[in-house]
Amino acid sequence: MAATHKRPSGTPDDDSPTAPADPAGAGGPADPGGGTDSTAEEGTGKTLRFPSAFTVLFGVTVAVWLLAFVIPTGSYKTEDGRPVPGSYERTDAGLSFIDRLMQLFLAPVNGLYGILNDKGFIGPNETGELYGAAGVFLFVLAIGIFITMAMATGAIDNGVARVAQRMSSRGAVLIAVLMVLFSIGGTVEGMAEETLGFYALVVPLMLALGYDRLVAAALIMVGAGIGTLASTVNPFATGVASGAADISIGDGIVERFIMYVVLVPIGVWWVLRYARKVKADPSASLVGPAEGDEETRAHGLRDVDPLTGREKTVLAVVGVTFVFMIFAIVPWAQIIDGPDAASYSWQLDWYFPELAALFLTMSIVVGLIGGLGEKRLTDTLVSGAGDFIGVGLIIVLARGVTAIMNNSEITDTILHSMENIVSDTSSGVFGAVMLLINLPLAFLVPSSSGHAALAMPILAPLADFAGVERAMVVTAYQSASGLVNLITPTSAVVMGGLALAKVRYDQYLRFVMPLVGILLVMSLIFVVIGSL
Repeated sequence: MAATHKRPSGTPDDDSPTAPADPAGAGGPADPGGGTDSTAEEGTGKTLRFPSAFTVLFGVTVAVWLLAFVIPTGSYKTEDGRPVPGSYERTDAGLSFIDRLMQLFLAPVNGLYGILNDKGFIGPNETGELYGAAGVFLFVLAIGIFITMAMATGAIDNGVARVAQRMSSRGAVLIAVLMVLFSIGGTVEGMAEETLGFYALVVPLMLALGYDRLVAAALIMVGAGIGTLASTVNPFATGVASGAADISIGDGIVERFIMYVVLVPIGVWWVLRYARKVKADPSASLVGPAEGDEETRAHGLRDVDPLTGREKTVLAVVGVTFVFMIFAIVPWAQIIDGPDAASYSWQLDWYFPELAALFLTMSIVVGLIGGLGEKRLTDTLVSGAGDFIGVGLIIVLARGVTAIMNNSEITDTILHSMENIVSDTSSGVFGAVMLLINLPLAFLVPSSSGHAALAMPILAPLADFAGVERAMVVTAYQSASGLVNLITPTSAVVMGGLALAKVRYDQYLRFVMPLVGILLVMSLIFVVIGSL
């Protein structure tokens, strides 16, 4: 979950279900701040790190509040809740300094449960439609609980270990299978921090098969990373972005699925290309041998117990839950018969409230099947919510920024300035511009959820002006976020994973940067074609 893809910073706590073990020297402790060792100040024990997503969003909140004093106010006429191109007019927000100070003070509250009244003003005591991200906030906690509960049963760890054992004699096939498994986790639920628990398994296994530590790190990071880049129903990227863009999470799913099917094999090919080279000639390794490799290699050849019936059932329930989520949110009639078609009688059209209830219910089911017992089940439920509370707070803070912009009546002014830029561009150029705009945003806000909640309210309406589906803006955003989160040093997933694998950041960049270039070009092609 996003570079974080879902959590803003840091690795899981040592006692969390996803905390990585480190048997036989599989790796050192991850750097929770996502920084590099080269920034450490000798003799002081201090490390210079990029600010967390919380700090960045706090700075953005204050900056936007200050800009609201100088940016002209204005608004568009709307139809069905969407701005009408060419209808922008200057207005007077009529806010005193005290009013504006209260907007800054109440920003997080409005971001959670602010109400949008019939005059377009957002406040916690208004009457009207919910504007805050309370629904998304609860959904994030619910799916966090579900994932943590499944990890706590041990079924996921043992399932991957069993696959690895069965295919240990076919190294190339095993790498491809594991990358596909991690990519599925990425495209379905934005798998990020969860991958840190697998280094202790994958590093010894890859060494035992004659590969190096970079192969182990790459198959995890690139597999999950490309899956997240091409998210189909990832609730922490696609879901949050779709909600902020006022569209269904199922909108654009066909294009995103095609993107996933094309890009994942490219990633697998790139890793296998390097892995075969290293196995044939160990001197071709970009990382070379590390201390303790022999002991770690022996650990990778250990026997793994077969999956129990209980573990198989847990894995089946987890798989069925995500498949059902996909079925419940996809707008089947609108995909098959056109965007204006009426929903089929069996079509559920679920959204965040129903999905939150689904994952809360299935969390309890998984815990009971996994035999956790009443105390451990409830403890895991609480710890799972705690592990993901940071993601929810980032979404709330980002939504609070947009509440300030809305109440200060500068959102439409910013839209108007961008409308002038994109109004004369072709649809294809618009799609490419959206992807490129999101690249620096992804670096500044490494949480994909925070990035989506912050950027989509501004960027999505631009699609209306350019005559492009809003789903393509979502696709452009998540592609940019996924690309940056493969390499950014602000990501605890990248830096923590490299620390666990004992691979230097510069070595990883030398390996992955050509692949990132390929993925960028392919993503641009997909976005341009989709926009057309």
